[in-house]
Amino acid sequence: MNKLLRYKDYLGTVEYSLNDKVFFGEVLWIDSLLSYQGNTIEELEEDFNGTIVHYLELCIRKNWEPEKTSVVVVN
Repeated sequence: MNKLLRYKDYLGTVEYSLNDKVFFGEVLWIDSLLSYQGNTIEELEEDFNGTIVHYLELCIRKNWEPEKTSVVVVN
């Protein structure tokens, strides 16, 4: 099982909360805190992708340089 999500050169974790019965994660290797969650892996991946899209849209609106992952991951 791949334990990282990947979208547009960003990577994110895949975690599961037994107490809340929900998948969750955060984008890795950037200073901003970008998190996401879902009740299924599919929902988690969809929310992860949406989080990246919203972050990049916010950067455009605010004229910010988007943070980039500082680690190179080889498949």
